[in-house]
Amino acid sequence: MSGNKDNLIVGLDIGTTKICAIVGNVTDEGLDVVGIGTSPSKGLRKGVVINIESTVEAIRKAIQEAELMAGCEIKSVFAGIAGGHIKGFNSQGVIAIKNREVQTEDVQRVVDAAKAIAIPMDREVIHILPQEFIIDDQDGIKEPLGMSGVRLEAKVHIVTGAVASAQNIVKSCQRAGADVADIVLEQLASSEAVLSPDEKELGVALVDIGGGTSDIAIYVDGAIKHTAVLALGGDHLTNDIAVGLRTPMAEAEKIKQAYGCSLTSIVGKDETIEVPSVGGREPRVLSRQLLAEILEPRVEEIFTLVNREIVKSGFEDLIASGVVITGGSSILPGMPELAEQVFNLPVRRGVPQDIGGLTDVVNSPVYATGVGLVKYGARHVGTKNFSIGDANLFDRVMSRMKEWFGEFF
Repeated sequence: MSGNKDNLIVGLDIGTTKICAIVGNVTDEGLDVVGIGTSPSKGLRKGVVINIESTVEAIRKAIQEAELMAGCEIKSVFAGIAGGHIKGFNSQGVIAIKNREVQTEDVQRVVDAAKAIAIPMDREVIHILPQEFIIDDQDGIKEPLGMSGVRLEAKVHIVTGAVASAQNIVKSCQRAGADVADIVLEQLASSEAVLSPDEKELGVALVDIGGGTSDIAIYVDGAIKHTAVLALGGDHLTNDIAVGLRTPMAEAEKIKQAYGCSLTSIVGKDETIEVPSVGGREPRVLSRQLLAEILEPRVEEIFTLVNREIVKSGFEDLIASGVVITGGSSILPGMPELAEQVFNLPVRRGVPQDIGGLTDVVNSPVYATGVGLVKYGARHVGTKNFSIGDANLFDRVMSRMKEWFGEFF
């Protein structure tokens, strides 16, 4: 393994319910997952760090486990960011092209022009994602370099987040002994892992239902058009079970994972579950139907809010290939069927695709974000100029981080 240490890329999914480190090895054939470490997360709420100590501890555990499995030392990670503070919007910029042929600096200038908008002091730009370029009224250009024209326009999607939340993620990782190579929006990462290029081209909505948040990303014509985060997720389902069945949260989580179902119609009438009681009382036997009756309205509520967000974005008629649901909560039986009823579109569960290595382990919606972060990292670290002992590589990535976080470090 020691021969290609530099080709290792680590994704760190800092979630509300679990923290997951995934180590990927970039080979000529593609990406091999070589190590996984997970640890229950206690220091986050709705995707945002509320307790640095607990978060650091959990990150440390996950990283150690992944290091053991991959037989390497983890120095730098691509960390995911989510939470209700994330806001995405579309913007555009126009410039005149000086030398009639689009150069790299022209592309940089037009993207700068597109992001020259007033962003409040407490917010930080996390991503600027180009959607398309327009040269003299010719639209739909993906790669404008070398083309001739007089004016160049860029349409971009800008994702901003609260400065404090981004800072806390970087701080937690650094305290756990890992540098942050980049901060990546979680649904952007998940879509790297579970969506096919055809789906993005045809139009698709990705819904990543995690523990604390449900993250939405809409792709049309191969580019991201809309992002949103709803502060609703699997934790709310667990909470509903705990209240409805009068059982402790930890037991409610176990019951949800073992017997949960989001559609009453697919549960047998005579199926029963044993429910532990609070305060040392006797456990009770209840029908599984009752559990489904508690879960179904809440899951329906989550999908209804997601649907409202899709309608509000104005892209609901353009997502021809339907909706892909992923994230830990999407494992619940009946999820895709209930989603189809709410969205009136085809729905499938998304699991990480096109990866080698420990595929049987990561073949679950739970690891979509983690695997996606590794894929994002592999694409953006500039794997082409990877060479063993390439010192500039991390300098380059860090300098990009420093530009963003110039104020803090």
